[in-house]
Amino acid sequence: MVAGVPGPDGRARVRSIGRLLEDRTPHGVTELVAGLDSLLVRYDPLRTTAESITDLLGLLDEGVVEEAEQRGAPGRVFTIPVVFDAGAGPDLEPVAAELGQTVDRLVDDIGGTTFEVVLLAAGMAPMMEGGHFARPVRRATQPRTNVPPGSIMIAGQNAIIQPFPGPTGWRVVGRTPHVVVDIARADAAAILPGDRVRFVPVSRDEAVRLEGTFLEPDAATDAEGAAR
Repeated sequence: MVAGVPGPDGRARVRSIGRLLEDRTPHGVTELVAGLDSLLVRYDPLRTTAESITDLLGLLDEGVVEEAEQRGAPGRVFTIPVVFDAGAGPDLEPVAAELGQTVDRLVDDIGGTTFEVVLLAAGMAPMMEGGHFARPVRRATQPRTNVPPGSIMIAGQNAIIQPFPGPTGWRVVGRTPHVVVDIARADAAAILPGDRVRFVPVSRDEAVRLEGTFLEPDAATDAEGAAR
């Protein structure tokens, strides 16, 4: 069954309900898949019923809304260092030209935006929305076959971070030295849906110093998340 969660805060509620169900999977539920504003619940009809699951989701949603009103803005904030140059971002100049602006202006636009993570794509890549580009950025006409991990990529008004080497049709504009997904860790994905991201330009020397370190949230928001 697919449970839709309407309203401007639907995405946040889907994430919260999904996390609650994952922490304590109800009897008979076999799989959970969270979308942007809906939750797919697969269940064994010999062990539970659609009515039981619907009632449970309603109760969880009421609790999530009440908790959100008490807590305020959800999610952690990540300030992510990024090298913006032709080597790390081979599409930086072409995208700037496409938008009719300088590279410096494009970097300022990216760095001046707070993106919100809306979902984890393939390989737990954090996909985020909130860009304010002059117009939507077109995808590449010729996809790249092997983009390095940490690549910062944009398309439309969205951004995504490549966690592992692989192909992409997104436009590569920079690279962070941090690791954003480490499958050896229990908390493999550093960034989760609901978190907010800011990209900050750094030099290559600074990037070398940070190379390979696991990305951590800003201290203040991490403490708030732990308290909750």
